[in-house]
Amino acid sequence: MPQDRRPLILLPLAALIAITPLIFHGCSCGHDFDFHLINWFEAARQLAHATFPRWANTPAWNAGEPRFVFYPPLSWLLGALLGLLMPWTWTPIAFTWVVLTGAGLSLYYAARNFASPDAALVAAALYLTNPYILYTAYERTAYAELMAAIWIPLALSAVLRSRVTVPSVAIPIALLWLTNAPAAVMGCYAMAVIVLIRLVLPGDARRLPLALNAAAGALLGLGLASFYLLPAAYERRFVQINMAILPGLRPWDNFLFQHTADPEHDVVLRVASMVAILLITLTALTFTWIFLGAPQSRTPPSSKPAAVTSRLGPILGILSLAIFFMLTPLSAPLWRYLPELRFLQFPWRFLAVLGAVFGFALTLALSRFRLRGSVAALLCAAAFALPGYRVFHQYCYPEDTVAERLTVFRSADPGTDPTDEYTPVPADNDFHNHQNPGYWLAEKPDVTAPEFATPGPAPRQLNLSPSEPTNLVLNLRNYPAWTVIRNGSPVSTRLARKDGLIAIPLPAGPSHLEITYATLRDQKLGYLVSVLSGAILGSLILRERRRTRSL
Repeated sequence: MPQDRRPLILLPLAALIAITPLIFHGCSCGHDFDFHLINWFEAARQLAHATFPRWANTPAWNAGEPRFVFYPPLSWLLGALLGLLMPWTWTPIAFTWVVLTGAGLSLYYAARNFASPDAALVAAALYLTNPYILYTAYERTAYAELMAAIWIPLALSAVLRSRVTVPSVAIPIALLWLTNAPAAVMGCYAMAVIVLIRLVLPGDARRLPLALNAAAGALLGLGLASFYLLPAAYERRFVQINMAILPGLRPWDNFLFQHTADPEHDVVLRVASMVAILLITLTALTFTWIFLGAPQSRTPPSSKPAAVTSRLGPILGILSLAIFFMLTPLSAPLWRYLPELRFLQFPWRFLAVLGAVFGFALTLALSRFRLRGSVAALLCAAAFALPGYRVFHQYCYPEDTVAERLTVFRSADPGTDPTDEYTPVPADNDFHNHQNPGYWLAEKPDVTAPEFATPGPAPRQLNLSPSEPTNLVLNLRNYPAWTVIRNGSPVSTRLARKDGLIAIPLPAGPSHLEITYATLRDQKLGYLVSVLSGAILGSLILRERRRTRSL
């Protein structure tokens, strides 16, 4: 089989080996399983009605929350599309297979630029089944972070290349931000560290173009993702985003083998710490192999001058040490003061970057040997994936299965749980009634819903004719994007409630009410910046192609 076609067959097969236990035994109901399922259900329902999701309707027991404003779109779009194309019970398994395949292909094509195809193929199979990816896929079921594993090798490769270009930096940065915000923060910091290392180490004659192109690429990548980033950055003043970093969820509370006030959280932290030690050990052994003992290859590596091959080992080694430092209490000041870093919550999330570093380092080590890459890739995938499933798989209780969660979601009652950090200001989830009807009238705006009413979401249109002035309460969280129009005129008055629901004064007489979700100015600006950035990216790619043809 031609070498360039082998990865297209073998890496999907390696990913299939990794998910084979899921096919026979069902999904792993990990930590974030329910959260992502609800995202996919919500997005699929809205996409089926030709609506791009912004507001999630069922959270907060049908009062909703602006979840899709803040949670990057690529993972829930993929989950929703898979759910529309196949039975929902297959969707998490198919999602895992697609993402693991993408991660393997990404590492392969990035690593092939500086090593032999066989070495890159084996390293890619081990990357898609490395301990942290399996922990993320099976125990955490953090599907968005798992999907970010596709883009991290491309991001690192973009600044490891001999010639760093603006498009090669911009595209993976944009994809990371559109997939998972913590992974994007980690990826950007890792890329910045690599650039700084290259600027400091001797022997790089392209220092100024390296710095300028990396900076310009980062800005362009942020511009490409602005349709998500600008609203998420601006509108977080409207939600309780700091609930994500309460005590116990802060980075300085979650260094390796640390203890918190929550015994269940400590169990998770202990498992993550052991995964970290295992991946750190594998990476350290690989670098020891590179620097101290591996014999020279009788088969030269790839001759493509696309990476800083002679200094790749030291650069990756320094980056690995920096990641290890970030997992220890010595790094606490950095976690407290560097921009956005505290929102990672758990320092061990940097293992997502270390996994890619391990893949690249392993490629360097293996390129010194003659390999039968096809056989070795599949054996390595099986050797890592099957024990990983046994260790990390999480049992699904009957009420947590995909079928049961789908049944609950499709029923009008009772909705789903809220997400604290996406709860609008100043709503308090402790005061919210789980059995609220879609709306009710009350003499005072803070009156609770009548008992024995049928629970449900707020309607989008209402015709009411009260005989005297009253107050209308909607089972809909108050958020600036929601507009209430009465008889053709917007209602600007919102009455305060502890549960954060929309309450408005209603005069006597006929009222035709329309409740719509508006596109705010920050969202329009984000769309504009993304379109302009896309045009710039297109022109740069065309320019690069012309330059390549002329050489």
